[in-house]
Amino acid sequence: MVKHIVFWKLKDEANGNDKAANARLIKEKLEDLRGKIEGLEKIEVGINFLDSPANYDVALYSEVVSKEALDFYQNHPLHQALLPFVREAVSGRIAVDYEI
Repeated sequence: MVKHIVFWKLKDEANGNDKAANARLIKEKLEDLRGKIEGLEKIEVGINFLDSPANYDVALYSEVVSKEALDFYQNHPLHQALLPFVREAVSGRIAVDYEI
């Protein structure tokens, strides 16, 4: 089992939306992948509610069955299709992938 965790800071405006709208859209787009990509066992997206410059705006927590499944997920056309939207909205990103 591999856990894939990502945090994003969002721009105040991007994709014709404000930060809050982009956070909601990122959450919807990522969670829409649930059940559509083989090996992706769990996907959860949270939007930060605490207004602090130290906090990130959106968090992704996901579990895949293996390192190979992580690669499959990251390169899957459904995942690739949402990346331009996310990249345009993001000003900073941190991530960690670990195996349990």
